[in-house]
Amino acid sequence: MQDAYVPPFLGSRISKRWQYLLSIQSVCLVSAVCFLFSAYIGAEVVAFVLLLTLSLIAMFFDILPVLLTAVLSALIWDYFFLLPRYNFRVGNTEDEILLSMYFVIALVNAVLTFKIRQIEKIARQKEEKAKTLKLYNTLLNSLSHEFRTPIAAIIGATDNLLEEPSRLSREDSKKLLTEISVASMRLNRHVENLLNMSRLESGFIQPKKDWHDIHEMVSSILHQLEEPLFLRKPEVAISDGFPLVRLDYGLMEQVLYNLLFNAALYTPEGSWIRISAEGFDELLVIIVEDDGPGFPEEEIDRVFEKFYRLKDSRIGGSGLGLSIVKGFVEAHNGTIALTNRPSGGARFLISLPACLPARCNPLPSENLTLQLSVS
Repeated sequence: MQDAYVPPFLGSRISKRWQYLLSIQSVCLVSAVCFLFSAYIGAEVVAFVLLLTLSLIAMFFDILPVLLTAVLSALIWDYFFLLPRYNFRVGNTEDEILLSMYFVIALVNAVLTFKIRQIEKIARQKEEKAKTLKLYNTLLNSLSHEFRTPIAAIIGATDNLLEEPSRLSREDSKKLLTEISVASMRLNRHVENLLNMSRLESGFIQPKKDWHDIHEMVSSILHQLEEPLFLRKPEVAISDGFPLVRLDYGLMEQVLYNLLFNAALYTPEGSWIRISAEGFDELLVIIVEDDGPGFPEEEIDRVFEKFYRLKDSRIGGSGLGLSIVKGFVEAHNGTIALTNRPSGGARFLISLPACLPARCNPLPSENLTLQLSVS
């Protein structure tokens, strides 16, 4: 039988031993306080206070420690508060009835509170299962479409190459091979996004930080995105002498890759896409912006959600790219914000505690705010 649910704010991993100890200490402490004021309050008031304490204990601990506490509170009430005191004899029939009722109420209270918690736990599990099923269906519907297109392109191109290679000119063969390469990269991107999302969902991402050259990272990513960015104008605004930054190269490479690829998808031909970086004390700020159409203001708050795609977008996708970006940035204890540029286009601003203090450019916070707000 699984242990009963314990709310996270109390510590869901409290052992049974500590549950017994804490519940007994709680009842003894409350009883001691009541005993100090026993000259001013009657035994009935003490009973209500002990029952309230038992109810609170039952909200957080397993059934066995709660039942033990219920029996202990009944014995304490009898020994210290019912006349005659300091023994377990009950003076009259009325007190016998009170003690019996207290004992029954304490046990019933403990059992009912535990049952309510169990029902709430089952309800939460059902809700989580329904949410998981919904996400699964969303993912399946999305990926079934996203995988079908590149797979069909690969099959069609390979069939043409295999069936009648003699009839194909050199230029046609190169074109078909290019289609296979592009489709393969698209498939690989979807698989990478799925793997990255599974890593985020598992909660086991631990950034392996080391010192890296942000300029070399950006150059490598632009080389990888040479095909998608062919009809765009990528700009790099990072000084040649920019200091090394301490971060997880693989995670941040995926972050910038997704942002630049996203910009290439959603901007018209001829648009410029700029990536810049600045160091402020211990803060690394990376900005990826473009002069495209930007994002609808009413949807900006939702673009980092899993599987979310813009309502009027004609571009495909699984809706995982930006949620992965946010997850990887937060794994660095950083933040990412999206705004529309006043003159048009989107701006992603990443802030990471990754810059080497001795080699960064310290600026007052008001200058940082002013600089980042300039289009």
